[in-house]
Amino acid sequence: MAIAEKIRGFSEKSSWIRKMFEEGTVMKQKYGAENVYDFSLGNPDVPPPAAFAEALLRVCQNEQPGVHGYMANSGYPFAREAIARRISREQGVTLSGNDLLMTCGAAGAINITLKSILNPGDEVILLAPYFVEYDFYIDNHGGASQVVQTDSEFRLDLAAIEKAINAKTKAIIINSPNNPTGQIYSADELRRLGELLAAAGKKRGSAIYLISDEPYRGIVFDGQTCPAVFPAYKESIIVSSHSKDLSLPGERIGFAAVHPDIEDKASLLAAMTLCNRILGFVNAPALMQRVVSELQDVAAPAAVYARRRDVFCQVLQNAGFQFQQPKGAFYLFPPTPIADDVQFCRMLQEERILAVPGRGFGRAGHIRLAFCVSEKVIEAAADGFKKVMNKVKG
Repeated sequence: MAIAEKIRGFSEKSSWIRKMFEEGTVMKQKYGAENVYDFSLGNPDVPPPAAFAEALLRVCQNEQPGVHGYMANSGYPFAREAIARRISREQGVTLSGNDLLMTCGAAGAINITLKSILNPGDEVILLAPYFVEYDFYIDNHGGASQVVQTDSEFRLDLAAIEKAINAKTKAIIINSPNNPTGQIYSADELRRLGELLAAAGKKRGSAIYLISDEPYRGIVFDGQTCPAVFPAYKESIIVSSHSKDLSLPGERIGFAAVHPDIEDKASLLAAMTLCNRILGFVNAPALMQRVVSELQDVAAPAAVYARRRDVFCQVLQNAGFQFQQPKGAFYLFPPTPIADDVQFCRMLQEERILAVPGRGFGRAGHIRLAFCVSEKVIEAAADGFKKVMNKVKG
């Protein structure tokens, strides 16, 4: 076979999210889309805020000469300045546009960061459950994943993190609000994590980077806030996108921002800018840079997801599930009533319910349910969830 052995192996264990999405496409063709209850993909269905269409129209009408020409690989200065002002407010730390660069989504931001910092064999700590693509991104740049489980409530297990740190540890990736659990790490957890990483870095004479993946920062419930990472640890890098807060996942527009006091900042940013080019991204989409630079004070309404979460929690509770109520993002991650989460997903499929097995996120014995679907779909699936749970109970 012509494809690389590594990629063949990746294909066999690749994202369960996409696999279930593809199976759902087949089921929808067979039964009709309205008769399939698809909770597999975190694809925001809430439309972008009205200001997006207005900004897009203004930008598209700009006929200034050179408007579609090449730009610096780090992105337009005005876009970087606009995002820097917002991050400064969120983090309580003052950034300039020179402290960040525009990227092709959060995925592009993570990849340029990892390529900039990893030597072959360096390790990156991942906190399970975690977004499965992290494994592939780390491998892209010669690194190795070191998986550490969070606790029973999906909070940081600082003792386990400390135990996992060794001479090869180069970074740790955190994701809060978390995909797939909806957990938000507290300010105290982040402070203690920062202290732990600072002590470990001082002991070995080289920094451990904290990479904070934050695309769900704007989707929080019940008056929750997402605590700032920069005040907790200066060797930190924020990566994010506007896929969720502006409902623009297909536009692939994001950024990477470094702490203004990070060690050897100039060299790090130069490396990340170079990696933006040589990885083939070259620069973030020009049109979207111009648009989102005008939208830093608007967002898609999180209240829609809050209502759906409440409806879904009631459906699951009535069916007999146990679960942690998510504080943010748009996922539920309940444990399965049988040990085999893949088998449980197959049982749900018999009721035309699509879920993703937890092993795809490094935490077997759970399922992920995305509630970026209408309340009507959630309610229509209620009987199916009950039937499967009754079947399990015998």
